Amino acid sequence: MKANIEETPWNLQKIYRNKKLDAARKKGLEKLVPNDRVIELLETVLAPKDKVCIEGNNQKQADFLSECLSQCNGDVLNNLHILQSVLALPSHIDIFDKGIASKVDFSFAGPQALRLAKLVQQQKIQIGSIHTYLELYGRYFIDLTPNVCLITAHAADAEGNLYTGPNTEDTPAIVEATAFKSGIVIVQVNELVDS
Repeated sequence: MKANIEETPWNLQKIYRNKKLDAARKKGLEKLVPNDRVIELLETVLAPKDKVCIEGNNQKQADFLSECLSQCNGDVLNNLHILQSVLALPSHIDIFDKGIASKVDFSFAGPQALRLAKLVQQQKIQIGSIHTYLELYGRYFIDLTPNVCLITAHAADAEGNLYTGPNTEDTPAIVEATAFKSGIVIVQVNELVDS
C-alpha cells in the first residue's frame, strides 16, 4: 500500500529563490538596484521568518543595507531571524524594536548591548544563541543557512564580480553558505567598475 504523501521537489529552495527573484524582476528590480529602491527590493525578496545574515564585524558593516532594512514596513516584513556576528549599529537593533525581526543568533553586541538587553527584557527579541565567531560561521553551512544575506563590497562590475576590500573576515562564509543553499546575495557596493 502506498502512502498518500505529497512529494516535495528536491530543489524546493531553488524554486523559492526563483519566485522571489521573479517578483523583483516584475517590479523592474534587476541586478543593479538604485539606492532609492532598496527598501522595495528588501520587501520583495524577504519573507517573514526568513533567515537573514547582515554582514558586520569590527572593521566593516553593510551599514546602508542595514539602515534600509530598518526602514521596511513591519506589516509587510516581520519575524525575520537575523544572523550576525556583531550587533554594532543602531539599525541592527531598530529592526527588532520595529518588529521587522524577532530572533537573533550573534557573537557580540558591542555598543548595542544595553539596547539589546532592554529589548530582551521587553520580549521583543528572542536570542537563538550567542556563538563564537567560528561556530556562527560554521553553522551558516549547517542549520543557520541564510535565505538572504546583506553584504558589503568595495567594488563590483556589471557581471556581478566583487572586490570585497582588504577585510574579508566573514564575507566568504556568508556568501558561500547563502549561495550554496540557493539563497539571495544582496551587496552594498561603493564603486562600479568596468571589470
